[in-house]
Amino acid sequence: MSELHLTREELEAGLDEILRSPKEEGAIELIVRRPEVGGREILQEGELDIEVGLVGDNWSTRGSSKTEDRSSHPEMQLNLMNSRVIALVAGSEERWPLAGDQFFIDLDLSRENLPPGSRLQLGSAIVEVTPMPHTGCKKFVARFGMEAMKFVNSGEGKSLCLRGINARVLQPGIVRHGDMARKLT
Repeated sequence: MSELHLTREELEAGLDEILRSPKEEGAIELIVRRPEVGGREILQEGELDIEVGLVGDNWSTRGSSKTEDRSSHPEMQLNLMNSRVIALVAGSEERWPLAGDQFFIDLDLSRENLPPGSRLQLGSAIVEVTPMPHTGCKKFVARFGMEAMKFVNSGEGKSLCLRGINARVLQPGIVRHGDMARKLT
């Protein structure tokens, strides 16, 4: 298995493990802040704020091509990715931050398990899953390979949200590495 780019067969062989992800609660395995484009800081603890998302992250200042005025997209404040997926496509944990997501969680993030509007408790914060799809981009291809992009953006990959989900902060709070992410009813 290549450290950088897996084959389609290697990716598909990891799907059973991904499908075993917990459905109700799972550990927050990595928190990553992006202070500037391309920059990554691994956090043991992060603060979630209703206005800026993850405090110190560049979401609120970076803007988005998906808004008319190019301001930050309110439905893309946070990016959450299943830790089993990133473990498969990245190979080593040192490469997880390259995905560009802020939270890597051992939890089933599929549309069936967490449809838009679902709420998750992350530490003392509460976030809401937004309908905006989270898909791979050119950077994802460069870092993990075209086959990884096809895998996460396939029909099954999209329904399972293998590339991850977008969310927004509903209740501010503190999130720590190792906290449980809990699905709220």
